[in-house]
Amino acid sequence: MSETTHDGAVAMSAPPSPDNGLTAAELAGKYGLAVSGARPGLAAYVRQLWGRRHFIAAFSSAKLTAQYTQAKLGQVWQVATPLLNALVYYFIFGVLMNTKRGMSTNTFIPFLVTGVFVFTFTQSSAMAGVRAISGNLGLVRALHFPRAALPISFALQQLQQLLYSMLVLVLVLVSCGHMPRMSWILVAPVLLLQFFFNTGLALVLARMGSKTPDLAQLLPFIMRTWLYASGVMYPLVYNLKRAHAAPWLIDVMSANPAAVYIDLMRHSLMGHLRTSPLPHHAWPLALGWAVLVGVGGFVYFWKAEERYGRG
Repeated sequence: MSETTHDGAVAMSAPPSPDNGLTAAELAGKYGLAVSGARPGLAAYVRQLWGRRHFIAAFSSAKLTAQYTQAKLGQVWQVATPLLNALVYYFIFGVLMNTKRGMSTNTFIPFLVTGVFVFTFTQSSAMAGVRAISGNLGLVRALHFPRAALPISFALQQLQQLLYSMLVLVLVLVSCGHMPRMSWILVAPVLLLQFFFNTGLALVLARMGSKTPDLAQLLPFIMRTWLYASGVMYPLVYNLKRAHAAPWLIDVMSANPAAVYIDLMRHSLMGHLRTSPLPHHAWPLALGWAVLVGVGGFVYFWKAEERYGRG
């Protein structure tokens, strides 16, 4: 096309574009463009995570190996730390406060060590999860990958550490006269359900910690309160009944997820405990908590995927 200017010259004009009148969103859709760093759909996000499963496993193993590289005893601290905690709790609660009423020493020691190891699994997953994004901003900003890989790998790291501790727990059980039994098979589903719960919790805290770094300073106090409310060092329901607590309070306290997983692990390893009977609906509660927090935490984390590492 051409047109004549005021001085008689002929100027050529560009033909009308087929994209004239289209909005930016319509143009992007027409040419298959997407926003950089946009959140993928939930199904696509799961596929991306599955495609990076080898990275998640390798990253968790590397973090576990590097955790104690500066210590003289190295990986021994993976088992020594929860054992020393159990020793301190035994001295305070078993000897000084005598909370082992109704239990022999050979029952109370594995009872206590089991509770400490199982709660430490959840506690460590939460503490690692809250720093999963805020503590790895360099990695988050430098590479493109599903951010959920970080809190999941930290929860997997804590599971690997617990498996080392379980070997020591077996020695404690046998030395206290608790021989292997068929119910020990139930340890596997208990750990699997707790792992799903811990992973969901780590995902929730990772999102919250990415926007509020101070949460990492507050979380130890929350976890310490949770520890005392979960019957780690004493039979929870037995002591509540002795204190004449209201029935609804007993039900609420015994249904908290940490107490549920601890009770299931104790009964799987030690059988029936007279002063600490297995609460009603313990298995449905364990499954419910795993699904609710595991799936809910994953969706909650995914909804903020495009915001991690920005700002």
